[in-house]
Amino acid sequence: MAQSANERRLRTGASIMLCAQELTDARGLDGFTMDDLSAACGVSRRTLFNYFPSKVDAILGIWPTLDDDDVDEFRSGGPDGDLLADLRTLIAPLLDDPTLERTMIARHRRILLANERLMTAVHLRYQALSADIVEHIVEREGAAFGARRARIAVNVLAAVFDSSIDEFLEDSRERRLLHHFDEALATARSLFGT
Repeated sequence: MAQSANERRLRTGASIMLCAQELTDARGLDGFTMDDLSAACGVSRRTLFNYFPSKVDAILGIWPTLDDDDVDEFRSGGPDGDLLADLRTLIAPLLDDPTLERTMIARHRRILLANERLMTAVHLRYQALSADIVEHIVEREGAAFGARRARIAVNVLAAVFDSSIDEFLEDSRERRLLHHFDEALATARSLFGT
């Protein structure tokens, strides 16, 4: 079966990201050039820049996006009518990617913690995604719910995600990230009595 252009693009983008992260892990962010990255990935400089405009973008890779159909369902009050459960359903596809391997996530975390520019770039991307989710919550729940409450809900999910990453990396049974997110979310719900 022929691979679609989109599948090839995603595969090539992931390959470039992997090379960029490996180089960053071995040499540091300033220890290689885009030409070095191009050579390590086996792609032309032009191809590299068609995928990523900068080294930081190559290291962070293609940022995940929410599915439009899932967003529409969420904004209309679904799928279950419970805000936290529906937020979980909305973001679950971002967490249930079978390509999320422990070694990759551990490396990603290690290089982020070692470089402030990368951490800042991730934070900016997170803020943009968070702002979108806050907007979706306010649209769903109504203006009376308020952006403040929506931001708090998103920040709670971010804390749950961070905790689930720790557990995912330490899990000797090698369960998927979404499993750990679900467990952490259940714990958060029990703490807040919801």
